[in-house]
Amino acid sequence: MSASDHRETCRSDGNGNAEIGSVEADYAEIVVVRHGETEWNSDSRIQGHLDVELNQAGKQQAAAVADRLSREGKINSVYSSDLKRAFETAQAIVTACGGLEGGGESIDQLYQRCTSSLQNIARKHKGERVVVVTHGGVIRSLYQRACPSRRFGKVLNTSVNIFHLSDGGNKWVLRSSGDVSHLDRAGFLETGFGGDIKSG
Repeated sequence: MSASDHRETCRSDGNGNAEIGSVEADYAEIVVVRHGETEWNSDSRIQGHLDVELNQAGKQQAAAVADRLSREGKINSVYSSDLKRAFETAQAIVTACGGLEGGGESIDQLYQRCTSSLQNIARKHKGERVVVVTHGGVIRSLYQRACPSRRFGKVLNTSVNIFHLSDGGNKWVLRSSGDVSHLDRAGFLETGFGGDIKSG
């Protein structure tokens, strides 16, 4: 597997229908990053709400994605899950980007909560670029919202997924998914969260 991104774009019209195309000029760009690797990831165990810290590879991955994002354009805010593995990854990004506003969220009802959270962030940050650091299951829900008819593979640690939300957060465009090109040197697990019981 190469460390490359997917350039296909998907757009949802707010009714769960996917459309292919470009986005309007007035959108919020939301960069959604999966947290770095943990020992549980490397053992292919689901962590759920357990507060597992990053392992050494995960810390290197967090540094690599932070470095990448610091060079790709201004970031206005970083949001993170309150679990250590996501928060540590987010802290690396905040540090590399010169200190930013951060927010913490936990996930209850996965699909409704994470999609409505992203819509709220989009409304708050229209015309801005923000980062959300979260978990594989959340990212899979965001994929489903943006491209309901498309099937996605594993969500790798520190993968970068770019969503453009416009029209008050009702129109979703997935600009890229699963990009781990920043990990060419740090390395990555080819296993990731796939939405099943055997996923890390």
